[in-house]
Amino acid sequence: MGGPTVVSGNDTLSRTWVPDQTFLVQRNLATNASNIGAVKYPNGGATADIAPQSVYGTCTQMNSQGDPNSNFNVSWEFKVDPGFQYFVRFHFCDIVSVSPNQLYFNVYIDSWNVAPNFDLSSLTFSILATAYYMDFVTAANAKSKLRISIGPSSLSISAYPNAILNGLEIMKMNNSMGSLSGVDFAAPTTKKNVGMIVGVCIGVFVAVVLAAILFLMCRRRKLARLGHSKTWVPLSINGGTSLTMGSKYSNGTTLSGASDLGYRFPFAAVTDATNNFDESWVIGIGGFGKVYKGVLNDGTKVAVKRGNPLSQQGLAEFQTEIEMLSQFRHRHLVSLIGYCDEKNEMILIYEYMENGTLKGHLYGSGQPSLSWKERLEICIGAARGLHYLHTGYSKAVIHRDVKSANILLDENLMAKVADFGLSKTGPEIDQTHVSTAVKGSFGYLDPEYFRRQQLTEKSDVYSFGVVLIEVLCARPVIDPSLPREMVNLAEWAMKWQMRGQLYQIIDSSLVGKIKPDSLRKFGETAEKCLAEFGVDRPSMGDVLWNLEYALQLQEAVLHNDPEENSANVIGALSPLINNFNPVDTTASPAQSEASSMDDLSGVSMSRVFSQLVKSEGR
Repeated sequence: MGGPTVVSGNDTLSRTWVPDQTFLVQRNLATNASNIGAVKYPNGGATADIAPQSVYGTCTQMNSQGDPNSNFNVSWEFKVDPGFQYFVRFHFCDIVSVSPNQLYFNVYIDSWNVAPNFDLSSLTFSILATAYYMDFVTAANAKSKLRISIGPSSLSISAYPNAILNGLEIMKMNNSMGSLSGVDFAAPTTKKNVGMIVGVCIGVFVAVVLAAILFLMCRRRKLARLGHSKTWVPLSINGGTSLTMGSKYSNGTTLSGASDLGYRFPFAAVTDATNNFDESWVIGIGGFGKVYKGVLNDGTKVAVKRGNPLSQQGLAEFQTEIEMLSQFRHRHLVSLIGYCDEKNEMILIYEYMENGTLKGHLYGSGQPSLSWKERLEICIGAARGLHYLHTGYSKAVIHRDVKSANILLDENLMAKVADFGLSKTGPEIDQTHVSTAVKGSFGYLDPEYFRRQQLTEKSDVYSFGVVLIEVLCARPVIDPSLPREMVNLAEWAMKWQMRGQLYQIIDSSLVGKIKPDSLRKFGETAEKCLAEFGVDRPSMGDVLWNLEYALQLQEAVLHNDPEENSANVIGALSPLINNFNPVDTTASPAQSEASSMDDLSGVSMSRVFSQLVKSEGR
């Protein structure tokens, strides 16, 4: 963007970088800037292998000089093959600002705002002209063009609105058939071609019908073998045939828009799985009702949440939970297995989480204390799940009830975010918030949301900040039995943080076991999350980055330096940035699982691409 051709001989990976002029939609809206000599590569981030200096040192920006009210996007269009997903890597380097935190802008892939209010300074430690990159995966759709856009943010404090892009890579991903071949839609059609196409279509149709019959026969045998009722019905998907749900809370409410990965369980199968709702099998009690441990006929362990008829959390949350969890599949989100609405029941069936809630491991249950490393890894996992909710869908999904009781742990203590009954989809592209009644849990509630009844993703960030303090101090977030100044954990902890003495109130089992730099970074992260105003809080992606950094600070071992001087620790570390943001949510969860996209949730694409540098990687 904004520079001349970079030939393969000037690129360490032998790429050729072509100028963006021919791809610009309206050239008069864009102008160029260049300052190649100013480019700096950070430790642990972008390198010359990611993109050469000549890419990061030039950019295309908004042509807004002379009009302080400029409000337009600079856009590029690229030809793509329909039906495929594309890996998109953005390269940024702020070579146009004169001071940090001046340049805020939005980044779009088609109509998705993949980086709202993007501020490079907050990601590069306020060092201008620092190379930075972000990775995304597009949705697969029928269009033959992919549009990339940058545009102004309402947060910009510059005299003239601006947005920049220094470089772009678009890589085609193979489809579910393992193929990269696209159909040539412009090819001339002949009688021979038509005959061949018709023949192929008929053959494919017959094959699909036979496969469907075979699948149904196998499915019927399996259900009969497991003793399950033949009345299991998949939830409707994408506006297909919806199911009517009879309940004491409604007169035939339509439940639609969910995925075929959720199945309607017959009530008899649920009672059998829970030993007729044996009270000794209760593993938790929440606002919705009791949660039972269960075992299906095939031996699968499940958690069964049974709605309480007297609970105020009724049909709306039951429906929301099914619709939300049916859209997502992620390693750090609890998976929905099925539901039951027979006999006026509202029952949700989830994967079983062997180690219960994070809250149970912190206080009140007598469970073994967690090490600092385990706590950091749990926080990182939960942050990944929330980051996916905020960025992995065409619109952000706001959890609205983030708390330690809703972070569950599997047999390996891997964290998964649970309980989506209060979740809401975020604002439209042209909006900043969702106006809605205040809901959440006392002690975790975003004060700005409480005052203004305006919900944003930053409300989840605040709640997560409370969780971070809870993890550090291992005590309830509200404890009326304590002296007045200690009742609210977050407020009390921030007073110590402001004094630089957060170590004074940490869990006694962690005393002497946390490295000072790790605690400092963790405390700073929590403090930013708990900022009074949402605009001052980081995104969940930034929170995730900082927690990963805190973990590296904790695990850092400096040879020949027994005292582990903190200044040297900071200089020696190279935080790994996971910028991989899958934004494809149009595909069903089944397709997502088939493509193993969720398996990439904990893997930095930077690591994958770094293999290209090595001969064995090539």
